[in-house]
Formats: sequence, C-alpha cells, structure tokens
Amino acid sequence: MRDEPDLLPRLGAFARLLHDAGLEAGPRRLTDATRALTVIDIRSEPDFRGALRSVFVSRKDEIPTFEAAFDIFWAPPNPNVAAGVLPGRSRALPMSPERAKAWSNALGLHSSQLNREDSRTVPTTSSGYSAEELLRHKNFDAMTWQETEQVRRLLEQAPWRMAERRTRRLRAARSGAIDLRRTARHAIRSSGELVRLFRRRPRMRRRPLVVVCDVSGSMERYSRLLMIFAHAIARREDLEAFVFSTRLTRITRLLRQRDLDRALASVSKGVHDFSGGTRIGDALADFNRHWARRVLGHGAVVIIISDGWDRGNPEQLTAELIHLRRSAHRLIWLNPLLGSEGYQPLTRGMAAALPYCDDFLAAHNVQALDDLGRLLAGLDSRVARR
Repeated sequence: MRDEPDLLPRLGAFARLLHDAGLEAGPRRLTDATRALTVIDIRSEPDFRGALRSVFVSRKDEIPTFEAAFDIFWAPPNPNVAAGVLPGRSRALPMSPERAKAWSNALGLHSSQLNREDSRTVPTTSSGYSAEELLRHKNFDAMTWQETEQVRRLLEQAPWRMAERRTRRLRAARSGAIDLRRTARHAIRSSGELVRLFRRRPRMRRRPLVVVCDVSGSMERYSRLLMIFAHAIARREDLEAFVFSTRLTRITRLLRQRDLDRALASVSKGVHDFSGGTRIGDALADFNRHWARRVLGHGAVVIIISDGWDRGNPEQLTAELIHLRRSAHRLIWLNPLLGSEGYQPLTRGMAAALPYCDDFLAAHNVQALDDLGRLLAGLDSRVARR
C-alpha cells in the first residue's frame, strides 16, 4: 500500500468496487472508514487493511470478497494478468463479466502503459447508480441470469423492518403513566418520603409477518426471486412462510438457513408440487384450519403472493379470505401481473379475492418490493379498520 495524497478519492473508489462485488459500502460505511483511518498509522499495511475490514465486513462469509478486492485495488498493477479475470489472494470477485472488464481497465490490470492516475480512475457507470436504478424497475420475468444474480444481492441488502406494536407488558421509562408499585417501594426505602415518581410505558415489539406464496405453473417466472425475497425478510424479521400450488407446505424452517443457496435447495426438495395447478381456496382452508391459531397472534400481517389464476371454487376462496381477514391485522395481496401495462384483475380467483384485501400491490420488480417494505415499516399500531 502506497502513501499518496489522494487517499480520500481512492477510498471512495474502493468502496464503489466493494459495492459492485456485493458488499455494503454506502456513504455511512465510507464515513466510518475515513474516521477509522485517522486513529491508525496508514503507512502500516496490516493496520490499514484491518481498519477497512472492520468497517466494510459484517459477516464471516464476506471476508474472502473483501480480501480479494483489497489485494486488487491497493496492490500495484500487474501487466501479466490474464484478460477477463479479477484476481485476488483469496478468490475472484463475484462480479458480472462487463463490470469485471470495466474495473480491470480502470485499475490498469491489463495494460502497463497506464500511469498511476489513470490506473485509479473509477468506471463512469457503476452498478450502484444508473445501472442499478434501471435494474430496480425491470420486470422479473424479463431478466437474464446475470441480472437475477444482481437482484439477489439487492434483495439480500434491502433494509427490511416491520412496524412495531404496543404489547401489554410495561417497561420503565422517563415519561408515561406513573408506576405506583415502583414508586411506593422507593418511598419505603426513603422512610416514607415520596422523593421520586417512577413511570412506565408499554413495551414495543415488531409485528410478525406471514407470507403465503403461490408456486404454481403460472408463477414459475417469479418463484425464484420471490423465494429470495422471503429469505431476505426471514433473516431480519419474525417470519412464517408457506408455499402452495395444489397443497400448502410450510417452509419457515427451511428459510432460516443462513446460506441462501442451501435454503433454496431445501425448499426445492421439501416442496413436491412446484409448477403444478392452483387451488388457492383449498390452500387457505388448510392454513386456516391447521396454522392460523399458531402464527396469527400478536397482530400479524399476512401477505398472499399470487397472480390469481385459480382452478378451485371462487366461493370457497371468498369464505376463507373472510375468515383469514378477521384474524390478521392486515391482509396484503401481491400480484406480479399488476405491474403489466393494461392488466385488470378479471380472473375469477382475483375477482373473488380483491374485495377482502386491505392492499392490492404489484410484485414484478425490485422497486415494487421496496414500496412494500415502506408500507410494512409504516403500518399503524392500531388494528386496521375494515
């Protein structure tokens, strides 16, 4: 690592490289990295590496990616590196071929004629800016495999946070109702003198979330990304997850695996009716009969993800939704087809379900899921009015 006066711009470029490789490296992390470098000797390569690693690495599995990016960015350019590769001491960076080529050219990995200033120039279009914005608005069913992998990183890094609710339990607080018991106990220890008034407020907890996802044949184009979406929420929130086609299957424990690929593989093995027919009413009847009392307590929010194509009885679907709506704090229906131009909910399943849903939202791209996240974070603490 060389000691040069343009450290701050180069640090920003390094953060952008980490972002393109899938690590969280936003402005807040960059600010923390700048502060960390002020308390170490930046001429010491181990101290410099350790300071940046402590800021940009959040999980153990991110260490190899960081080490590879550090070796690539801060090491001198090597003209003997083969084209099409971003080499690292630990492993190659997980990056699309186009981005790898852009960074290789920018960092001077393939050309010995580049001078020092040119070798530290950042690509003009980074996936954290215009390309990422376009990806957020692209329909899931029109994405290539490489774009799907980039969306996977976006969904894993999404700041999901459920709204909170008041519980019956109370906690000590600076403001609120007077805690007579605690105040009296303190007064007894003070010879009966009322020296201080203690107060308490209701304890706040996040609302539980229940996701019921359609994995029938008509939803096959969206199933993988919706499972990635469910896994991203399960890592942060109290989530119960179910999938259905011709029958209902609980996948909550399968999604709790930290590694996404293992979780998706477990779901594929555990669900035997992927891409089958659709019987929404039968699936909801099974849920209401066997699972509703277990998972719908404490003001749970229920999200049903389906395109509404149903081979079952519409009257049964209506009856089960009415029963489900009474037990849930809020009932949200996500339909991937809602983002299509000119779409109207005219299928018999969707027409039967729509009057009994509190929210009817799209789920066809990343931006639609971000809008859902904002809705969940801003839910009212009171019971929804029907």
